[in-house]
Amino acid sequence: MVDIASLFPDWLRSENVLAMIAGAASFAVVIMMWNAFLVKDELPARIKSLEKRRTTLKTAIANETKQRKKLIAKETMMHRVVKKLQLMKGERARVMAAKLAKGGWRSKDALVAYLFAKISMPVLFFVLAALYLLGTNPWGWSISLGLLVSAAAGGVGYLLPDTLVKNKISKRYAAIRKSLPDALDLLVICTEAGLNLDSGLDRVCREIANSSPELADEFGLTSIELGFLPDRKQALANLADRVDMQAMTTLVNTLVQTEKYGTPLAVALRVLAGEMREERLMKAEEKAARLPAIMTVPMIVFILPALFIVLIGPAVLKALDAFGGGG
Repeated sequence: MVDIASLFPDWLRSENVLAMIAGAASFAVVIMMWNAFLVKDELPARIKSLEKRRTTLKTAIANETKQRKKLIAKETMMHRVVKKLQLMKGERARVMAAKLAKGGWRSKDALVAYLFAKISMPVLFFVLAALYLLGTNPWGWSISLGLLVSAAAGGVGYLLPDTLVKNKISKRYAAIRKSLPDALDLLVICTEAGLNLDSGLDRVCREIANSSPELADEFGLTSIELGFLPDRKQALANLADRVDMQAMTTLVNTLVQTEKYGTPLAVALRVLAGEMREERLMKAEEKAARLPAIMTVPMIVFILPALFIVLIGPAVLKALDAFGGGG
């Protein structure tokens, strides 16, 4: 039989060294089992993270205030014109600011640029059209007709800013509607993992920032408002006002009811995500069902004439040659 002690070096054959190694191994096993069964309290870490986030937001707000003061000190021509005409005052300016916020433009400069474009674009279009039509007169029109067409061009310039804002809002809503069910699934996973609504929205924002920046922007702003506004319902109501569509209104009502009655948030969000996914599938099926009717006119105008030429053209040419040769 082989002696096990003979396999070790001379300095390890001492009983004291072997006892020290066995003791160290036992201590390591005890520490590992202690860490495995120890329940860690993550509340202090979360509180520390929340305090750090609030400090960062306060610093950002302070820096933004300083930048605004610098911009006010250096007013551009647009700011001076809008301020001189007092276009920033009144209910219409407030409504237009809310409309621009729906399109993703929330800064005060965006409202100034819109109001300046609203008053400058008609004049610019009218002047350019009048110079072209009355100066060159390429079609030999009379002066009254040229002025009438120039006025129509000015009307186009007046409607152009509203059209651009409307298209931006519709595209933004379409992107939000497309990615909302997937975002709700992520929010369900976050709530089931133990996160509250604020932390869940923040986590979802980080996950969908690349795939859906529009929805991530709205959820991020809602998460900040939930932490700062005294009334949480107001923060959710602001989300419904910024994204004025049925799916977001339903989501806001669900969140308000869960906080009011204490119903499980994950269950309500899972049901809502399923309904939105079915609605998205139904809209896709509706578009597919409308496709034959939409393709009818292009097929009649573009495809069928070419098909008739290819199929009947050789026979017609042969018939013409036969009748020509017989004559």
